[in-house]
Amino acid sequence: MHRDLRLRKNSDFQRVRQAGKSVANQLLVLVHAANAEGQSRFGFAVGKKLGGAVERNKIKRRLREQVRLHLRANRLRGGVDVIIIARPGARGTDHNALTRALDDLIRRAGLWQGEKG
Repeated sequence: MHRDLRLRKNSDFQRVRQAGKSVANQLLVLVHAANAEGQSRFGFAVGKKLGGAVERNKIKRRLREQVRLHLRANRLRGGVDVIIIARPGARGTDHNALTRALDDLIRRAGLWQGEKG
């Protein structure tokens, strides 16, 4: 996923957390807020409760890859900043379950292309 599509600044994360709406399931929390740009940006947060750096980075890589595939297929609508937070239940979860959990949250948040959110 290209750097322009990532949330990197602490101020961006704080703005989305404070002004955004959230949806959650057992594995993930998705927080989203409209942005002034035309494209969506994504940030990922995986806390230390999920294990060491290797495990946390593995979860982030899996989530980033799913978002990248959705963006490549033009499935996600633009103009939204999104933070995806992994919950402790995501530790040790297989790739398919994580994908289903993320897709469920995207659907519930109304972020699929052509949906109103």
